[in-house]
Amino acid sequence: MPTLTKLYTMQEAAQHNTPQDCWVVIDGKVYDVGSYLDEHPGGDDVILATTGKDATDEFEDAGHSKSARELLETFFIGELDMSATVIPELEISSKKQADYTQKLKDLTKQYWAVSVAIAGVSVVGFLYLRKK
Repeated sequence: MPTLTKLYTMQEAAQHNTPQDCWVVIDGKVYDVGSYLDEHPGGDDVILATTGKDATDEFEDAGHSKSARELLETFFIGELDMSATVIPELEISSKKQADYTQKLKDLTKQYWAVSVAIAGVSVVGFLYLRKK
């Protein structure tokens, strides 16, 4: 008989981001690791930095042992709801794009004289070579 698991959105998991109440999402599964923070060999800040996003890459990059993976399963509370439409990382990247665009506009306004000088030198050079 299949086991039913609770589904959580990334937004729900992201709300649990304190040392007293900490959830992480790894491989589409949600884990309540708040009670383990003090025992984590890498420190609690490593885990707290991964809340509110998919922490699969960070978990895999750390090279966790088989026993660490088995221990992680004891904190399993549900699965990530993949049907959720809002992805926080996309919102962040759109903000970064807007910041980049604004910085580019500011630099263009600041250094417009350089472009004009290059164009002027090119025109003078062209006219000088044309006279010869």
